Amino acid sequence: MSQARLVFLAVLTTSFIGPFMGSAINLAIPAMGETFGANANVLSWVVTAYLLGSVMMMLPIGRLADIIGRKKVYTIGVILLIVFTLCAGFSESVEQLILFRLIQGMATAMIFSTGMAMIISVHKSSERGSVIGYSAAATYIGLSLGPMLGGMMTYYIGWRSIFFITATVLAGSLLAILKVTEEWYGAQGEAFDLRGGICYMIASPAILYGCSTIVTVDYARYLFVGGLLLLAVFVKRQLNCPSPIFDIKLFHGNTVFAMSNIAAMINYSATFAIGFILSLYLQLIRGLDAPIAGVILLIQPIIMALFSPKAGALSDKIEPRIVASIGMGLTTAGLIFFAFLKKDTPIELIAINFILIGLGFALFSSPNNNAIMGAVTPKYYGVAASALSVMRLVGQAISMAIVTFILSVYAIDTMSPEYLTNLLYGFNRIFLIFALLCAIGTMASLARGERKT
Repeated sequence: MSQARLVFLAVLTTSFIGPFMGSAINLAIPAMGETFGANANVLSWVVTAYLLGSVMMMLPIGRLADIIGRKKVYTIGVILLIVFTLCAGFSESVEQLILFRLIQGMATAMIFSTGMAMIISVHKSSERGSVIGYSAAATYIGLSLGPMLGGMMTYYIGWRSIFFITATVLAGSLLAILKVTEEWYGAQGEAFDLRGGICYMIASPAILYGCSTIVTVDYARYLFVGGLLLLAVFVKRQLNCPSPIFDIKLFHGNTVFAMSNIAAMINYSATFAIGFILSLYLQLIRGLDAPIAGVILLIQPIIMALFSPKAGALSDKIEPRIVASIGMGLTTAGLIFFAFLKKDTPIELIAINFILIGLGFALFSSPNNNAIMGAVTPKYYGVAASALSVMRLVGQAISMAIVTFILSVYAIDTMSPEYLTNLLYGFNRIFLIFALLCAIGTMASLARGERKT
């Protein structure tokens, strides 16, 4: 098998398995709660810890991979992900599971900060659009199959099977990449800003953890403020560093690029936790089995997979700002509906609303990515892609931080007879916040201006 085929196989496998594991675990959250006797607030950290690990590593490890070799970092990332995915499956407490999920997130950052660069490097320029499309398709297939298969695995063979099966599939990616003899660099021989990397790796989780636990942890406010100060130090250092980890200057004077990235972060902040919340709602409050809940949650990613390519093509003909803003508007409407969920809301209406949100996300995502990549010259494609990845991860982490914060206020005492009522009330408040965020994101999307041709 050729080097290009091996890299293609390895990257497609990880492009599928990352989203698959994330969406499958959402269905397993209630079962994990039963195993460990943990409430919804604690269980939210099973998802949040993974995101924190990804966020804190994405920028530094991407830069380090450019210097020491992308295949090397990718391979180490796959090995670590396999090991700690197995560890997560054997967890004996929720604390262990959260720790292993944190390390999983770090390993995933090593994979996703290098995989796309490698797959582009081994293919001709005439083939790049096609292979990137296949990678995106693998991601959406993972998102689509995760809820259904995750629900079935949780119901019939237990939630631990998700981790064991994921590790087995990842072994295929490892075998493929170990056969690759070539190596790829983006900045071989350049210096790595270690101080800047440390500042970022401390600041990002400190801000997100501090924000999530500000109600329940006494020192959280100090951690949050300290994280903001360290982030300011990081930004200042990157502006003056000859070999920055992240070229922040790219945001200066480029309104389309800056506002499109902000819109992406807000959109993920408002939508990422939908699967987590609705999984709890459908199983705990409505009493549905995990497989049935998985089928319902399957609706949104299917709509996203069907309409994202069409939305991307539409944004080549119509200004991306318009298409993306319409998408965020539809998502806002869907979030408002979920803000008024009740114990007896018809499942049919929930399914229809998933179609609306899926369509909204599809109309936003591809055109917004088109706007971001179209706002820079080819020289900065790598930086632009890294910026988008960070915005996505930060948005996802903020989404779960909001969930953790609200649930820590409304739904901690699982022994209370009012627990499920309080849980639903908390869900309503979360979706109301998400709807407000999405409305603000729509304004940011409209404010980006027109793409330069």
